[in-house]
Amino acid sequence: MSRDSSLERKLSLDVEENLNRIKEAFQGSDDLIVFQWQYGPQLSQKAFAFYFKTLVDQNNLHFMKAALQDLVPHVVGPAEGIQSYDVAAFFGNHGVSSQASELLESLEEVIAHLLEGYYVILFDGWDEALSYPANGLEQRKVTEPITEPVVQGPHMCTIEDLDTNVGMIRNLLRSANLKFSYSWTGAETRRKLAYGYLDGTVEPETLAEFKRRLAEVGEEEILETSYLEEWLGDSALSPFPQVRYTERPDTAVAALLDGKIVAMLDGTPTILISPVSFFEFFVSSEDYYQRSVFSSLIRMLRIGAFMMAIMLPSSYIALSTFHSELIPTVLLLALLDTREGIPFPAFVEALIMEFFFELLREAGIRLPRPIGSAVSIVGALVIGQAAIQAKIASPAMVIIVSLTGIASFALPQYSMAIAARIIRFPLMFLAATFGGLGIMIGILLALLHLACLRSIGRPYLSPVAPLDMAQLRDIFIVVPRKLLLHHPRNRHRHKKVEGRKRVH
Repeated sequence: MSRDSSLERKLSLDVEENLNRIKEAFQGSDDLIVFQWQYGPQLSQKAFAFYFKTLVDQNNLHFMKAALQDLVPHVVGPAEGIQSYDVAAFFGNHGVSSQASELLESLEEVIAHLLEGYYVILFDGWDEALSYPANGLEQRKVTEPITEPVVQGPHMCTIEDLDTNVGMIRNLLRSANLKFSYSWTGAETRRKLAYGYLDGTVEPETLAEFKRRLAEVGEEEILETSYLEEWLGDSALSPFPQVRYTERPDTAVAALLDGKIVAMLDGTPTILISPVSFFEFFVSSEDYYQRSVFSSLIRMLRIGAFMMAIMLPSSYIALSTFHSELIPTVLLLALLDTREGIPFPAFVEALIMEFFFELLREAGIRLPRPIGSAVSIVGALVIGQAAIQAKIASPAMVIIVSLTGIASFALPQYSMAIAARIIRFPLMFLAATFGGLGIMIGILLALLHLACLRSIGRPYLSPVAPLDMAQLRDIFIVVPRKLLLHHPRNRHRHKKVEGRKRVH
């Protein structure tokens, strides 16, 4: 949407004209406050202050008087008073004031600062405006993480204020090599976007590609950090996430130390991490706060849970429909006894139960928190028991669907759990059509897709494909810190030094 070209014009020397242009731009905005006062000899000079009462702290209005008092030079007597050229000379030369101010030259700058929560003051006979920061919106306090709770480790999460989030990261990573760049997105929303990286650790090619893709956002309206995935991801149709999200500053710092890039948006607590690999979605920050033996066991458990989440229903369908000879005789007889009277084949039975389970899952998320968990638990028990008694589903299928849902809950990243939920249904269809061969075909197609997928130009299956033995140590197990190889940051620097030696 194009803006009015009149907003690009410089401010006028006539303060009344500037007043009318600002009122015209915000016509219909009743929360815009215009404050007028006179100053100078016989109160002949006019000044106007503008601010949105819904964006600023109105208890700080006393600083306007202090700003005028700063203008009174010792050479000016009470009778002479302050003139407009005194105002221009004082602030034009960046005179010392009781408040940090910024000079604005165009009407567009004035409107942008007003919408960001600033006080703006216009003086008669001066074609510039003064802007004072005075944002007074209430912010959520730093609390414990909601989506990434841990037993051991830091218990603080990011909030909706961008400066606070950047400050928490800088407090944990006190390095001059930590760089943050800011930009604005959205023609109407005007949201502040920041991305950070650790200079000397991030690969230059990755950083250049990240900047190129971020520049394509332009003036698109970005309301949440996840919007950026559309531009940063390589395949919008892939079920697998190509960026990672976190609300933990320590996780963001660990990603920066590993050569990643983080992106944050003002107004949302989510931190975006890119590029990523497939195996990073099974890693939790708590893995490095506990002993390596226990952390390795938990990580293997997560990988097994992912395999269960995508293959357990399809494996049951294939075994019960095509490969019953692979089931022990006693267990097969028990399964046949439970399926007696079920009018649906195993595939349709699994689809019905998966539909009920997904419905209960969404209902538990959308309902108010005090009753959401109760509805999910009671609903699952009631519907599962009723389905068994009505001969709609067998007890074995209820157990399979329940174990599949629990396995998806064990994944630390919600976006990968969603991918598992999507892949599960094509595998069920292939298992019902071709049996075990269909499952093998589905897994091979998924692996082929993963091998072709990239994140900001980096292979999605790295360091397994292509194989990197130095990085492979921290994929399936957590190696004790004393046995870890060189840090990625030192390795990149080492490569640079070797390159310089070869040049010489």
